[in-house]
Amino acid sequence: MQVFTEFIKSDLSEDQLLPVLRQLLPVLLNILGEPDQHSALSRARTISVFRQCVESLYMVKDQYPDAVKEATATVLPVWLSAFQTLLNVAPRSDVENTPNWDGLAIRIQIFKTLDIMQTSFPRALTPFLKEFLRTALEHLSALYPTFAHFYLQSAASVPDSSEDETIELTHLVCPMLDFVASVARSGKAKDWFEGTNLAGLISGVFSWVQMTSEDEEEWANNANAFVAQESDDTLSYSVRMAGFDLLAVLVERAPVASLVNFQNATQRVIAESEQARNSGSQDWWRALEASLAAIGSQAEDVLDVIDDERDSGRTPPIDIVSLLTNVIPNYLVLSQFPFLQGRAFVFASQYAKLLPEQLAGQYLNAAVQVLEAAEAGIPVKVSAVKAIHNFCQNIDDAVAVPLAPRIAKDIGPFLPVTSEDTLTLVLETLAAVLQIDEGKWITEDLARSLVVAVLDVWMKNNKDPIFISILTDVLESLASSPAPGIYQTVVQQALPVLCNAIMSSSAVDSWIAGAAIDLVSSLVSGAPESGLGEGFFAMLAPSLFSCLRTTEDRDVIQNGIACLTLLIRKDINQVVSWSDPATGQSGLDLILEVIAKQLQSEDESGGLVIGDLIIHLLRRAGDAVLPVLPQLLQAMITRMRTAKTATFLQSLIIPFAFLIYNQRDTILSLLEGINIDGRSGLDILIQTWCENAETFQGFWPSRISALALSSLFASERPSLQNLMVKGDIIVKPETKNAPTEFTSIPFPVKALKLLVHELQSGGESAAMGFNSADLADLDSDDGDEEWTEEERANQGFKADELAFLSDMLGPRGMAFDNDDALEEDDDEDLKNDPVSTMDMQAHLVSFLKECAARNTNNFSAIVDQLNPDEILVVRKAVSGQ
Repeated sequence: MQVFTEFIKSDLSEDQLLPVLRQLLPVLLNILGEPDQHSALSRARTISVFRQCVESLYMVKDQYPDAVKEATATVLPVWLSAFQTLLNVAPRSDVENTPNWDGLAIRIQIFKTLDIMQTSFPRALTPFLKEFLRTALEHLSALYPTFAHFYLQSAASVPDSSEDETIELTHLVCPMLDFVASVARSGKAKDWFEGTNLAGLISGVFSWVQMTSEDEEEWANNANAFVAQESDDTLSYSVRMAGFDLLAVLVERAPVASLVNFQNATQRVIAESEQARNSGSQDWWRALEASLAAIGSQAEDVLDVIDDERDSGRTPPIDIVSLLTNVIPNYLVLSQFPFLQGRAFVFASQYAKLLPEQLAGQYLNAAVQVLEAAEAGIPVKVSAVKAIHNFCQNIDDAVAVPLAPRIAKDIGPFLPVTSEDTLTLVLETLAAVLQIDEGKWITEDLARSLVVAVLDVWMKNNKDPIFISILTDVLESLASSPAPGIYQTVVQQALPVLCNAIMSSSAVDSWIAGAAIDLVSSLVSGAPESGLGEGFFAMLAPSLFSCLRTTEDRDVIQNGIACLTLLIRKDINQVVSWSDPATGQSGLDLILEVIAKQLQSEDESGGLVIGDLIIHLLRRAGDAVLPVLPQLLQAMITRMRTAKTATFLQSLIIPFAFLIYNQRDTILSLLEGINIDGRSGLDILIQTWCENAETFQGFWPSRISALALSSLFASERPSLQNLMVKGDIIVKPETKNAPTEFTSIPFPVKALKLLVHELQSGGESAAMGFNSADLADLDSDDGDEEWTEEERANQGFKADELAFLSDMLGPRGMAFDNDDALEEDDDEDLKNDPVSTMDMQAHLVSFLKECAARNTNNFSAIVDQLNPDEILVVRKAVSGQ
């Protein structure tokens, strides 16, 4: 069977697949239906082969639509009927009074296959859906006593299979929950997910996500494993993760009804747990911990539902406040049950927004006390750190400030003794603590000790990008503290160490230099508005420029250029006034050397980074850059002729746009004087600009381009009027396969076209977004017949979900106009620049009106050369419509 699986997956060509399946599937079905002649494991493997067949059919459905439709219509229902029959056999028969659990293997393979079919051929599955959902719910109920006996109580060992492999209950429950979640997410069988079914499903999940005795043993001794299972991006899939995923889908699809069942299930668990505790059970806490973990896993959505219901004047469907006030405090002191104690802290922190200030302060103080308690074990201490992280993000600074110094001091010692996921949690918590009240409470001694600890962590983990990312946040938070003397203390402690790392790293360990430069950038980002402080650039420059001069590592170069850009933005005076004692070169000379090296490089991957550097140098350096400006512009024009990528071309064009907007005639004269192989610099720039203007990424670049183009249009300079540039595509239906041809039009016409395009997009860069062509409703087996009208109108999503995806993805998969998606996300200079804040649409309309009134550049004749749509836009703008 394994050979068949691999054979179908790898060795069959598309045209061989269907004939082979016609011969193979009936034979497999016969084996599956003969329990007296074939073992359960052999029969289970036939389902595994069938599942691979389904996946292969799905892969070729576009190439062979008719044959695949025939196969799905004739073959799939037969197998689904067989699955139905097999699942209707009582599941306990596979785990009770039997030497092994081989029979579970068949159920495992069935639910794995159903999950695949729900994704690939949902329409074939639709007639059977409710029956399979019913059997899934029955399995959860029927098999739970076995789960409790073997996994929660460890009263016996799970038997080996007849082939000496362990078949676990979890192997069945995970794909079963995945299947139910997939159906719920699709919006199908909606009426099944109501009433007693929904109640049973949620109650079942609450039971099955309990911590097993094996989990307890591992997590009690392995902090990283304990933290990892709590992580949103955990790679260790489990019943708990599958259960939480199903709960998330249910809350999304039926928020109020789901939370009513959360409330009911929790009240039942609290009562049953108390009863079990009073009767002497040592496992009474497990169901409580699981229920709190389940509700906590959905905290964000639960809080949203509570807010929505309150805003609508209705009573929230779940009373979290009562839990936080009357129930959870009782568990905070149960040190003999560390997992429940820790869960209580984490749960309270997840719903901290609902806590009154006084109670929030008491919870936070209790978590700090646990952190400081010598006798507390791993689960409780890790939970306390997690809770503190959540509290710092979810409660008012006024509540957290009194405890902030103490928390930071307590967390510091964890840094050198933790690793992996635990270290990540500790660092993220420290980063959150340092942001409380902008770090005004930080003392010099605390800052010094934290910097030492942070650098120690970095030296041990300088290859890990996740750690480096968090460490840069921590250093920036420390450096940006407005408390007296903190910035200077942090720089004095960190900068010499980082400069030494940059200078001493070699090509073999270049990542050390790259990470060190990142950390230096975090110091620069955190520097006060008054500047970097005396001697900062003088200490950094020799190592930074030496590294950029010698390294060939792309990431190090980009990190270094980004750091230089920050230095220019923060304190251009230090950069301009410094000179290298060894060579006499100024800081400006060395930056131009870096730019020249990048312009000469064939590697264009850092296009936007070098463009940022040039822009900020021109914006900040002022007259200091004038002596070297002709040399810089000639180098950029020269490179423009061979540049290939859109981002690199943008990095060369936008600085010219900025200069032209501010010093048009001076720059145009310089460009006219540049001659490269018989072409003027102006000709090269304008041709390249016109071909790439509509691909510019980012808010500020697109705007400065439009402003500069309008300035060029208004200049009426003969050298511009006589330039011919690439216009519109020439459509020739009879020569469909011929190379694309374009018209040739005067520059003023092209400039006006680009300005009209900018005006049509509302004064922003055009966002193409989703449209009917992108999301065509293909005639496929998507099974959308049960979608609501809202979902049908929005490709299976709710309107707000589609809007979110549209905003996130933007045009053709990237939000080109979303500042947060590009390099400007932290660039306050450009966000606050007048170019970013002006009313661009009003400016463009005013510009067109003025051109029409003055007939600038023979405006009326140029307008006549536009296409009809463009002419209409201009006329509306000029007439004020």
